[in-house]
Amino acid sequence: MTRPLMPKATAVWLIDNTALTFEQISDFCGLHMLEIQAIADGEVAVGMQGLDPVRGGELDGDLLKECETDPEKRLQITKVAADHAKQQRKKKTRYTPVSKRQDRPDAIAWLLKNYPELTDAQISKLVGTTKPTINSIRERTHWNISNITAQNPVGLGLCSGNDLEKAISTARARAGTVAASSDGGRPETTIKDGSVVASSVEEVPGRGTETPAREAESAEPTVQDVFGSAAASEEESVEERAVSAIDEANPFAVLTKTPDEEKVS
Repeated sequence: MTRPLMPKATAVWLIDNTALTFEQISDFCGLHMLEIQAIADGEVAVGMQGLDPVRGGELDGDLLKECETDPEKRLQITKVAADHAKQQRKKKTRYTPVSKRQDRPDAIAWLLKNYPELTDAQISKLVGTTKPTINSIRERTHWNISNITAQNPVGLGLCSGNDLEKAISTARARAGTVAASSDGGRPETTIKDGSVVASSVEEVPGRGTETPAREAESAEPTVQDVFGSAAASEEESVEERAVSAIDEANPFAVLTKTPDEEKVS
């Protein structure tokens, strides 16, 4: 529920000028019941000027009269005031602490260097800067360009890793380079502890996804891989000589020969 623009001042006016219950005022202004009680007792908001919500367009006068006669009924903010509050929240700019504002040019330079696909609007939202500042750093016309060093905005504390990853994926989707989860061919880039990490997971037909290291472990080396084809042929010739020697030493080997073998011999 949308609250009044000035809750305490509105509560002061409602306490002084209406017969509403503390519960109704607390529910409308978004304040605790004990705080409303303290305002009525003069312990909180001493000397504060009350704000008329009916004159300000935040409350309907007819609804106010109905709530005064029925304690179970609740006040509702007008639709015009609710829409105005939503627009104000959308236009709210990102706040950057004073101690970190000097680090914004370094973060902008890092984003422009590593992710040129990001738009100026995305960089402004991540770092909390303006488009003229981004253009001046891109064109190297910034007044302090000689002292600017590219640094990760996540490490500087200007944005979170999730926000940066989301902005990168959105920019790449617009540019036509989608990550491996939707394209199926390229590795997916993720942000971990403020650094960019590219996963090397590959999809193998019939076996799911495997990494190159795991595939190398599963493949056993052969004789040809270790000693070459010459060693393999030499091993085969040694086996053939051993078999022929056994046949010559065996007197019953002649009885077991086939007619084709006898013709050959």
